[in-house]
Amino acid sequence: MGGMVTTAGTERSSFVTLRMLLPFVRPYRGRVVGACVALLAAAGLSLAIGQGLRGLIDVGFASGGSAALDRAALGMFAIVAGLGLASCTRFYLVTWLGERVAADLRRAVFEHVITLSPGFFETARTGEILSRLTADIAVLQTLIGSAVSQGVRTMLMLLGAFGMLVATSPKLAGIVAVVVPFVVVPLVLFGRRERRQSRTSQDRLAELGAIAEETINGLRTVQAFTREPLERSRYAAGIERAVGAAQQRVATRAGLILGVILLGFGAITFSLWVGGRDVVAGRMSGGELTAFVFYAVLLATSGASLSELWGDLKRAMGAAERLMELLAIRPAIAAPEKPLHLGKPAGRIEFRNVRHVYPTRPEQAALEDFSLVIEPGETVALVGPSGAGKTTVLDLLLRFYDPVAGTILVDGVDISQVAPGELRARIGLVPQDPVIFSADAWDNIGYGREGASRGAIRAAAEAAAAVEFLDALPQGFATHLGAKGVALSGGQRQRIAIARAVLRDPAILVLDEATSALDAASERAVQTALDRLAQGRTTLVVAHRLATVRRADRIVVMDGGRIVASGRHEELIREGGLYARLAALQFTDGVGVDVELEK
Repeated sequence: MGGMVTTAGTERSSFVTLRMLLPFVRPYRGRVVGACVALLAAAGLSLAIGQGLRGLIDVGFASGGSAALDRAALGMFAIVAGLGLASCTRFYLVTWLGERVAADLRRAVFEHVITLSPGFFETARTGEILSRLTADIAVLQTLIGSAVSQGVRTMLMLLGAFGMLVATSPKLAGIVAVVVPFVVVPLVLFGRRERRQSRTSQDRLAELGAIAEETINGLRTVQAFTREPLERSRYAAGIERAVGAAQQRVATRAGLILGVILLGFGAITFSLWVGGRDVVAGRMSGGELTAFVFYAVLLATSGASLSELWGDLKRAMGAAERLMELLAIRPAIAAPEKPLHLGKPAGRIEFRNVRHVYPTRPEQAALEDFSLVIEPGETVALVGPSGAGKTTVLDLLLRFYDPVAGTILVDGVDISQVAPGELRARIGLVPQDPVIFSADAWDNIGYGREGASRGAIRAAAEAAAAVEFLDALPQGFATHLGAKGVALSGGQRQRIAIARAVLRDPAILVLDEATSALDAASERAVQTALDRLAQGRTTLVVAHRLATVRRADRIVVMDGGRIVASGRHEELIREGGLYARLAALQFTDGVGVDVELEK
């Protein structure tokens, strides 16, 4: 994914890669200890079953008395009951840990992502980020909530079973021990291969999510241009890549399981053959052979389980790597260690010799030697053709980016020395393409100011000429507006964005084509509201329709990232030049005509 460094070829140890989980597990150390105690008890009681079987056969059956048999059976039942209780406790605690740690990790990753600057998302694919938030964390949840405890328990059972094999019959245990290296070596070799394949498989799934997210977000365009067949084929190809990667991983794991089972159970079968001959010859009791069989089967099944859990561990390491990459990305815009404070709001803005180049367009400067002073309470409009740098001015003022050179001051303070949150709290933004959240109007307008009362929200809607259409909705302001405000027209979405800015009551108002999506009647109403809102505030307007900025205190004409003219509407018309040419395109007999002049 663009903007992220891929480390698929880097072989880190599992402890280093998964160390990122320790800070998330540490707060729940009490439950971890409880789970460990339950796990040790379950492993010990599982091993004790073999001795219970031995006693049941050699003491209970061989004695011929019912009392001895009863005692042996009760002892066996006590072991089984204890095993059930310990296993139940272990399962509950580790599953709880998995859910809790996954939730904390998901929250931490999300909180980190929303601190990243817009420059990161110019190259990052949203669908892949969502894949890391969901699929990758789900893999780690499985690791914590089951695989780790099962792995530790399996290792204890493996070692304990082999120890009991040695105690029961050293000769037969030696036969099993010869096979162990032949099981461990492929376990390590296949595990490394599966780790690489797991990472590839997760990357393919992330790409698939990115394709789906892009297509769904642009569904109207897809359907309008009848490109459904193309998107179907793109998604189908992505599916096949994901399936192919998954099949390679599955084939590797299947081969590993086959080898472990053949070698493990082959050794057990041979040992049983030798042990059976010893029983026939009287060198071994039936109870001892039964216990040996139990421990041998326990050893073999533990080995097979360990091979599967090893694969889960490698898969989790791939997921951890992807999350570490994302968490390692540092926000380009951050508060300094000792931030300055803006003091009393006034609204003075100053750009001093600013130069800016977007990371994705390094060959061309978006702003070059840009200097502009906006006094408190002044309304300044930025106009110019496509690519003139108007929106860049807004991006830099909001500190979505830091300029390559020059300084930007708000109320006399360099904004690079101010915490971004404090700066943005003074600015009310009405974007050209407003964002409507999947919620009702109360929440969408209330987004402008935390804790705002419903009375204040309704007043803001009235100021933005939004009350009439909101009251007409089925549940009024409580009506769910749909994903991205799909239930609203473009003009209605814009009026909600304006109401949000009204509610914020900012010292600086930034309008990026705030009335571009409105019809004539709504535009007049909203323009009147904006005029009222702008009184006593510093207002910076980006406009393509010159009719909306004729009454601005000052119009700044931009071209090629520079200021080429500045003045009031009538002055700029008399001067001729770029503004006069743009005005000639848009005005006919004093009537505004919309012309497509992109930012």
